[in-house]
Amino acid sequence: MESTVLTAINFNAYFGTNQVLKNISLDIYKNQITAVMGPSGCGKTTFIRCINRMHEVTPGATVDGKIFLHEQDIYAMYPTELRRRIGMVFQRPNPFPSMSIYDNVIAGYLLNGVGMTKSDKDEIVQSSLERAALWNEVKDSLHKKGTFLSGGQQQRLCIARAIAMKPEILLLDEATSALDPISTSSIEDLLFELKDNYTIIIVTHNMQQAGRVSDRTAFFYLGELIEYDYTKDIFTSPKDTRTQNYITGRFG
Repeated sequence: MESTVLTAINFNAYFGTNQVLKNISLDIYKNQITAVMGPSGCGKTTFIRCINRMHEVTPGATVDGKIFLHEQDIYAMYPTELRRRIGMVFQRPNPFPSMSIYDNVIAGYLLNGVGMTKSDKDEIVQSSLERAALWNEVKDSLHKKGTFLSGGQQQRLCIARAIAMKPEILLLDEATSALDPISTSSIEDLLFELKDNYTIIIVTHNMQQAGRVSDRTAFFYLGELIEYDYTKDIFTSPKDTRTQNYITGRFG
């Protein structure tokens, strides 16, 4: 039985007077990978930035409608609590440049002033790096800077940093678009392993990637959710001609 983790109901987002999301309603299911795809400027990134309330950080940005994490209205929660439960990995790897690999992983705890013993820190660092499939590559270099790593390793470090906070949901915004094909493949393999423990939402403009990794796909166009279904159905029998046109390369 599929369990709903996140629900958007008639959700709208704006930058000033410009409406960038229009009446979005969908359910996100536990321990699945949901791909959000569509052409540039269609609202994909804005949608996931609303899910962890990064959107409102932009001056003039507003929202209306509802997003629920389980039964909780996310806009009634403290943003810091919400972001602990919903981690985010960005398009370009962004380890904190002044921090070691070790401190990057536990940065969320350090920045929030959470007191921990050395053994607690060690355990979180090791388990997070193991889950991000990075431990064996960096275990002898934990006190080197995170920027010492390759691009693909840096992105896995950012994933380790996100999961160190024990979130329920992981958001990945075009998280492989700056990486080479081998690094991209390793991140995709990692996502399959991570979905046993996390619910994952990926924004991608790469249809092949959406087809490879996701259970469900949402197709956005001009701020609207055009179609949302099991990925295999979206790609083999889309119900909307706009989805069909995008998938067959007629626009986007």
